Amino acid sequence: MQLLERLFHLKERGTTVKTECLAGLTTFMAMCYILFVVPGMLADAGMPVAGTAPAVVWVTVLATLAMGLWAGFPVAVAPGLGITAFFAYYVCGPAGYTWQTGLGAVFISGVIFLLLTVTRLRQMIIDAVPMDLKYAIVVGIGAFIAFIGMKNCGLVIASPSTFVTLGDLSQPPTLLAVGGIFLIGALMALRVTGAMIIGILAVTLAGMALGVTPGPSAATFSQGTGAIFPSGLFLQMDLAGALGHGLFSIIFTLTMVDLFDNMGVLIGLAQKAGFMRQDGHIRGLDRALMTDSCATMASALLGTTTATSYLECAAGVAAGGRTGLTAVVIAGLFLLSLFLMPVVSLVPAFATAPVLIIVGALMMQEVGRIRFADFTVALPAFLTIISMPLTFNIATGFGFGFVSFVGLKALTGRFREVRPVMCAIAVCFAVNFALRLQ
Repeated sequence: MQLLERLFHLKERGTTVKTECLAGLTTFMAMCYILFVVPGMLADAGMPVAGTAPAVVWVTVLATLAMGLWAGFPVAVAPGLGITAFFAYYVCGPAGYTWQTGLGAVFISGVIFLLLTVTRLRQMIIDAVPMDLKYAIVVGIGAFIAFIGMKNCGLVIASPSTFVTLGDLSQPPTLLAVGGIFLIGALMALRVTGAMIIGILAVTLAGMALGVTPGPSAATFSQGTGAIFPSGLFLQMDLAGALGHGLFSIIFTLTMVDLFDNMGVLIGLAQKAGFMRQDGHIRGLDRALMTDSCATMASALLGTTTATSYLECAAGVAAGGRTGLTAVVIAGLFLLSLFLMPVVSLVPAFATAPVLIIVGALMMQEVGRIRFADFTVALPAFLTIISMPLTFNIATGFGFGFVSFVGLKALTGRFREVRPVMCAIAVCFAVNFALRLQ
C-alpha cells in the first residue's frame, strides 16, 4: 500500500486503491468492445486474422501502462476506431495501398506527432483551429463510423440508381443487428455498466441459437493460449514503401486526427478529473501527449493503427478514477483478455455493427456545440461532417472544412479571424486537392 501511495499519491488526489480499481474495471467494461471491433476492421484491411486481436491487446496494455505509470493519467490508450476505419476502408481500400505500407505511414505520423509535441508546435496547431471545426471533425468521424456499421450488418447496401439504399430487413443478421442497436441503446439510457459488451454478447449468442453463425466447438479452443502474440504483424511495416509512395495526404490525416482526437479527450477528462487549473494549465499533459505519440509508433511496430486516448475513460473518471492506478488496472484487465482470444473469433460482424452505430451517435452529440448561426462557421462545419461518410474519406472532410473556412472568412472580409497556422493547414489541403486534378 505504501508503494502505491508513493507511486500514485492516492491521498493527495482524494482517492483509494479500491476506488481506483473499481474505476479501472468500469473503464474496461465500457471500452472492451474494441477487442471485437478493431480486430475485425484490421482483418478487413487484409491483415492476418490470427494476429490482429493480440496486436490490439498488446498496444493497449503497453500504452495504457505508460499513461498510468509515467503520465499519471487515469486514461486508457488503444487503437482508435475512426483511425482504424480510415486505415482499413480507405488506405487499404480505395487508395490501393498494402497494410504494410499503411503501417509505415502510421509510424511516420507518430514520429511527426512526437516532434510536434516536443517542439510545442502541437499547441500552436491546436490553438489555430477553431473549436467549431474541432467539433465538426468529431461529428463527421462519428457519422463515418456509423455508416460503416450500417454497411457491415446490411442495413444499407449499394444501389446502381441511388448509390446507397435500405438493405433487406428480412435477413437474420440485419434483424439481429437492429435488435442489438435497441438493446445497447436502452442499456446505455439506463446507465448499465458494460452496455456495449452486453449487446455484442447478446447478439452473438442469439445468432448462434438461430443458426446464423456457428457456435463454439472443440476446435475453437484448440489453440489454447497460443494466440497471444501478433503473429504475422510484428515488425511488418513497410517504412520505405510509405516514404517512396509519398503518402502525404494519408500521413497528414493520420497526424491531424491523432492530434485533435487526443487533445479533445485529454482536456475533457482532465477537467472532469480535476487536473485542470483555473488558468487552463493541465498537469502532466505533455507527458500524456508524448505517451500517445510513442504509442502510435509502437502500434505500427506491433501491427495496429494509431493509438489514441479513449473517451470511454470518462466512465472510470465518473466512478472516481483520479490517478494512474486506474490506467494500470485497465492495462491488467486487457492483459488477462489475451487468454480469451478464442472467444473473439466467435463474434460476427453483425454483432459489432450496433456498437459502431452507437459510437457514431455518441460522437454526434458534439454537433450541438457548433455555432450554426454564423454561416462562415456553419458551411465549413457542414462540409466537414457530410463529406466524410459520403466520400468514404476522412481526409476529404478535413480538407473541405479547412479550405472552406479560410475561403469564406477571406471573401466576407473577416480574414483577420483566421490564424496564420490555420491558413498554412488550409493551403496544404488545397495543394493536395490540386494534385488530384493532374
